[in-house]
Amino acid sequence: MKRAVLITAMFFGAGAAVAAPAPVEDIAGGSGDDRLARLERIVKSRQQSEIDMQRRLDTLQQEVLDLRGLTEQQNYQIEQMQQRQRQLYDEIANLSSKAAAAPAASTPSTPAAVAASANAAASSLSETASYESAVNLVLKERKYDDAIPAFRAFIKQYPDSVYAANANYWLGQLLFNKSEFAEAKQAFNTVVTRFSDSNKRGDSLVKLGMIAEKTGDKAGATQYYQQVVKDYANSAAARIAQQQLAAIKA
Repeated sequence: MKRAVLITAMFFGAGAAVAAPAPVEDIAGGSGDDRLARLERIVKSRQQSEIDMQRRLDTLQQEVLDLRGLTEQQNYQIEQMQQRQRQLYDEIANLSSKAAAAPAASTPSTPAAVAASANAAASSLSETASYESAVNLVLKERKYDDAIPAFRAFIKQYPDSVYAANANYWLGQLLFNKSEFAEAKQAFNTVVTRFSDSNKRGDSLVKLGMIAEKTGDKAGATQYYQQVVKDYANSAAARIAQQQLAAIKA
């Protein structure tokens, strides 16, 4: 009986020895060439991880851009409807006042007034359609290269449009994504200097700071970010500016 138990114990002991995992190789061991090769593999692995992380960040940035664009498009459509309603109310009020003041004299001038009103409405619709066409190239068709000349054409034709600030911002963003920083800077500067009341001014200042960073001007970038924090406190643009400032100081 004792012999059977001893044989059984020896059998399980041998099995455990076979099943035991091989010891992990010491990374500090081996020749100098082996250690160098292992270090190179580690560095390459980390570099690949950083590249993958940057790609994911770029994808997230583009998704944020698309979501902002959808929100902007909806806001513009609402604004267009409200603007058209105000125009209709003004036209009705003008026609009513003219009819009450001089009903006999108003009749000959009515065709001219109607024609002028129709031309103004057509111009407004053409302006809106042109802008929406450029935006749709980004949001719906994702033809980013085609959207750049479309926004440029809109800005040239309608430099004082209610959509001009946003068109310049879109143009700057598209150029920024292509690393065409000089032209992107010009577009963002237009928003900052010409459209001080635009809700895109803070975002444009942030982009100007990022361009300054990418072109090696950390002092200039810091000034842009500090201006955003000062002028647009508690905004999304200010939060991004604070993060960029922290990264510069790190």
